[in-house]
Amino acid sequence: MDNIKVGDNLTIHCYKHNGILHRVCEDATVLEITEEYLVCANDKTKITESDGRSYNTNEIAILIFYKKSWFNIIAQLKEQGLFYYCNIASPYIIDNTIIKYIDYDLDLRVFPDGGFRILDRNEYKYHKRIMHYSNDLDTILKNELQKLISLKKAEKQPFDKEKIHKYYEKYVNLQKNAKN
Repeated sequence: MDNIKVGDNLTIHCYKHNGILHRVCEDATVLEITEEYLVCANDKTKITESDGRSYNTNEIAILIFYKKSWFNIIAQLKEQGLFYYCNIASPYIIDNTIIKYIDYDLDLRVFPDGGFRILDRNEYKYHKRIMHYSNDLDTILKNELQKLISLKKAEKQPFDKEKIHKYYEKYVNLQKNAKN
């Protein structure tokens, strides 16, 4: 990972617990690399699902992947405001130029007005049963969801709107410079 730098484009592979590739995101421009997290961004990027369906995203998204926390964040800059889609997921790894993580179904959706909703609880229960999530893993994932909710309520990173907007500006500038 030492050879990855700001401005590089990476691919994102999202897996399920059973090792099956679930989703591929073809473009993520690196904005920041720290000891704790990796920040990327993309705009109208192609997403391919495991069943072969594909689509393009509609807006710029700031993506935050953590080395030790069991979640990742998609901050979506929509016309209606800043939305967050938070995946309960394994810490990420980098394999060559691919960001890899395991998605564990539970999601936290945060709305511009500050409200939030936990999504996909039934999907989580189903996958927990058929993919045999251990009790220890179940505890970790539920604790990480509560940690994420606490961060949201306190408006702490990654829910710092000002910082997300700075990443947005950095991404726009990188894209302009890449075209020149």
